[in-house]
Amino acid sequence: MKLTKKRYLQGFVVVTLFLAAVRWTFPRVAGTTNVVSSEDEQVEEIESPVTLSPATAKPHRILSVPSYKEAFPDTNAVQLVPARQWGVTPVKNRADAEARKKELVYIGSSPYYHIDPLRQSIPYLVPRAAILLQDIGQTFFDSLYVKGVPLHRFIVTSVLRTEEDVSRLRRFNGNATENSCHLYGTTFDICYNRYETVEDPNGPPRWQVRNDTLKFVLSEVLRDMREQGRCYIKYEVKQGCFHMTVR
Repeated sequence: MKLTKKRYLQGFVVVTLFLAAVRWTFPRVAGTTNVVSSEDEQVEEIESPVTLSPATAKPHRILSVPSYKEAFPDTNAVQLVPARQWGVTPVKNRADAEARKKELVYIGSSPYYHIDPLRQSIPYLVPRAAILLQDIGQTFFDSLYVKGVPLHRFIVTSVLRTEEDVSRLRRFNGNATENSCHLYGTTFDICYNRYETVEDPNGPPRWQVRNDTLKFVLSEVLRDMREQGRCYIKYEVKQGCFHMTVR
């Protein structure tokens, strides 16, 4: 049979109508497909062509943790093990710290957290701990966003302590230990009752958020980091902070 222009157009219309009917009857066929690989098999996964925008997505719930003391029980003795494993040889004083910058990372500036004025420590960590701190800050931002809470930066209150700092601290703080994890550059404290609002100075004022709400969100982030095996954490009541050491 000779293929004429008229027969070609008729065939095209029939095929088009057939495909339209299939799409109307089986809408999932219109979705895109991804192949998810595993060691033993490949599974074809169909993505829905419809996605929710951030404006219409429902905010995630804020759950916190059942008990701070139970969720974050890691004592100084527990944290000393990874501190000695991953840390530097204890720094004697500020001058010694200046000479050790090849081993340490400056963490005094970040969009994700705020460093308090430090009187008994200096803003340096070993690279492994600096990455952990940055990841906590970024995850905290992400968590606030998906929960519909205005962005805030948490506050770091203590970082690397020199032997001179520890000796001075023990004169007026009887709870300060001589063999502190802070000596190794692996440990930092995050305050849980103060936060810094992230606000556009030229934009509208942000609605106020209770510190307890921010503490709930932060505790979820820290619990997940600890359960992933990235750090040990102690909930400090008197110091008002989460005391943590990288693993």
